[in-house]
Amino acid sequence: MAAQGHFEGQSVNQPPLFDGEDYTYWKTRMEYFLQGHDYQIWSMVEEGDLLVTNEKAQWIDDDRKKISLNCKAKSILCCALSKKEFNRVSACKSAMEMWEKLRITYEGTDKVKEIRIDILVTQYERFQMQSGESITQMFSRFTDITNGLAGLGKTYEMGDMVRKILRSLPSSWTPKVTAIEEANDLKRMSLEKLIGSLMAHEINMERLGESSSRKKLSNALKANEDLSEESLDNSESSKDSDDEEAMLSRRLQRILAMKKKFKFWQKVLQEE
Repeated sequence: MAAQGHFEGQSVNQPPLFDGEDYTYWKTRMEYFLQGHDYQIWSMVEEGDLLVTNEKAQWIDDDRKKISLNCKAKSILCCALSKKEFNRVSACKSAMEMWEKLRITYEGTDKVKEIRIDILVTQYERFQMQSGESITQMFSRFTDITNGLAGLGKTYEMGDMVRKILRSLPSSWTPKVTAIEEANDLKRMSLEKLIGSLMAHEINMERLGESSSRKKLSNALKANEDLSEESLDNSESSKDSDDEEAMLSRRLQRILAMKKKFKFWQKVLQEE
């Protein structure tokens, strides 16, 4: 059902379909749709049906136009609801009543709304960029919180949100944060400009990190090559030493053999 609603919600001529999932998202889109489609209808959703005081038999053209608009407002809301959600509001007499029934169902009473706002405000105040999180991922989490608050009627000034994001960055970002604060008026800086600047810095940090990693790898390989060469030199030196010892040993053996042979012939001559 959600996939179907997502598909139907792409047309500017069709209201976004609500199937019970993500009410805040649907509510915001539905407000924009009604305001763009016919702002008078949106006013009726907020304030109630257009009042008709005459009896049906005495309706004039203006009365009929008001009745038509009242019915149109209800019709548009019905077209934006799945069967389950339509059954929830089908007994409502006006578009405003239908809208309020959905709001109470998914946002709760004013007390429940206040509790939800408190929870989101706490998340906002404690918001920090997480370890291993990218700027895009961090901003997505931040947007979920602020959009949730906006849907409940709680909003923050742009400058407050800009400063909040800057404070949420880890200490490794301090030089960049300082540069942004010195170069910009944070009260007038947009979130889009801030995030663009942070993403550009993130890319540069990744590039420098890769360069540093390649340099470390290169140094490690060079050190390994030097170690291998040293080991080879030691091996060759050891081999040369072994060869020299073997040669001296053979020479000594020959000398001993010649000395032994000389003593033998010397003895033979003496006996003669």
